[in-house]
Amino acid sequence: MLESTKTRKIRPADFDEVYFPGSVLDIGCGNDLAVPHAQPFDLKHGDANNILNYLDPNSFNTVHSSHCLEHMFQPDKTIQDWWQLVKPGGYMITVVPHEDLYEQRQWPSRFNSDHKATFRLKTNETWSDCSYDLHELCQSLPQGKIISAEIQDQGYNYALQNFEPEDNNARAIRAKQIELIHQLSKKNLLSIPLLDELNIFFSGLGAVVDQTVGSALAQIQVIVQKECN
Repeated sequence: MLESTKTRKIRPADFDEVYFPGSVLDIGCGNDLAVPHAQPFDLKHGDANNILNYLDPNSFNTVHSSHCLEHMFQPDKTIQDWWQLVKPGGYMITVVPHEDLYEQRQWPSRFNSDHKATFRLKTNETWSDCSYDLHELCQSLPQGKIISAEIQDQGYNYALQNFEPEDNNARAIRAKQIELIHQLSKKNLLSIPLLDELNIFFSGLGAVVDQTVGSALAQIQVIVQKECN
């Protein structure tokens, strides 16, 4: 839910000046651009799995993607293609869900059926058959220098984390939460604090909850710079 907006709130004051100067491409941004001057690339602009069919290499000072790489069929190939769009000296900023914080060790994803991969950071330990280490993917980028790699879990309530498979009762309770959120949204009664409270309430009833619908982040961010020859 507007993950770029939530992520911007935790970035340092000089982040835009350092990492978003000049031309910026924001892949999979929807209506939530990383910065106002970014050029969006979403479904209506083309297929991000094959982005080089639409855009030229070395075209952007920064390529940004938030919660998009997990929708790609071959994340390892796709990130290499996205990297080609970055000018020498420029940056690529990739944000993906953390497989334990978001998927909570269950697959297929209960919260987004279009997810095709899960992601971890600097570890070989995983429960997922389609898991990628984002740090490892970024290390493989030609002329790439990793500036930072971090798990972002601000606002995440670990007491609500649930690694247990859903039984029919838990699934039914989660369905009721989703329906309630839908009804409140139609009446313009939703707020981030209310969503957080609903997660606590329905978790107490036995539901597995998606904390990212509220204030929480449950993601990995890696920033890579393309070194000049």
